Amino acid sequence: MATELSTVQRAPSAARRMADAANNFLAALSNEQRATASFVFEGDERYFWHYTPIARNGLLLKHMTTKQRELAFALAESGLSERGVQQVHQIIDLEPILREHEKIQHREERWDRASELYYFSVFGQPGGREPWGWRVGGHHVGLQFTIVDGDLISPVPLFFGANPAEVEYGPQAGFRALLEEEDLARELVQSLDADQQAVAIVDQTAPADILTVNYRKVEPGMTPAGLPLGQMRDGQRDVLVRLIRHYVTRCSDDLSVDAWRRIEGAGLEAITFAWAGPTERSRQNGHYYNVKGPTFMLEYDNTQNDANHIHSVWRDFTNDFGEDLLAAHLTQHPHG
Repeated sequence: MATELSTVQRAPSAARRMADAANNFLAALSNEQRATASFVFEGDERYFWHYTPIARNGLLLKHMTTKQRELAFALAESGLSERGVQQVHQIIDLEPILREHEKIQHREERWDRASELYYFSVFGQPGGREPWGWRVGGHHVGLQFTIVDGDLISPVPLFFGANPAEVEYGPQAGFRALLEEEDLARELVQSLDADQQAVAIVDQTAPADILTVNYRKVEPGMTPAGLPLGQMRDGQRDVLVRLIRHYVTRCSDDLSVDAWRRIEGAGLEAITFAWAGPTERSRQNGHYYNVKGPTFMLEYDNTQNDANHIHSVWRDFTNDFGEDLLAAHLTQHPHG
């Protein structure tokens, strides 16, 4: 059943912030650039997202002036927390480091590892009551924000990745852009007793990637269920909650409060934690986990490049790309 718009917590400050940032960005572009960055809201384009370095539609950073880049990043930052902003920049800054890793390790250079290959897109007319949205996409960054009925906002899917997960060479050796995503989950699985691990550890070998990949819609059955939070001890429960909140607080504070309220309101006891692969941290120990509740799923995988390559994502079963909000909006405001 579609969400009732009247019962959803609105976020007018966030909506104004995003609309101002999007309009400022578009106003700074040439007509040709604006045509490249702008799309109608309807249709399939806004559902396209990926986390590999493939070509996308939208305006590339490399085709922007310094001022335009500042405004593009201001748009990205309008939906993220301070930590989320920092992580996005750290992920982008890994590109030249990855290039050096591939050279040192004599790996095939299939892609152009450049920090300018990130695409910015706006869907519909920012502001007003009609649905609109924006997207930032590139290697290991996937931001999709949908704004409905003026000030109802969906921040998912929200994807962060890191390659290398841990920098191996040079002055930044040892740096990990997504440290907590790995360490909190490992702390949890290692704290489980044998009986709990028998339920939580669903496979001794991790899959090659997140199982939901970049599907437009995800379902609970796409990933294995593990140990319910209701069967964990207090300290374990606390770590799982910290892990979930860590993903949710990638988005701005005003949005993450509402997102957590939705997760908590659906019930924490039924949330499950599943792990695959060895529990000890070491190079080449590929590992995977998912966290799944009534309304949402988190997925993480680190298996590629000798387990030094992270993919992590937050999905919502009914409101990815604002689908629940859009359904309610169309019910209450039918379009011709």
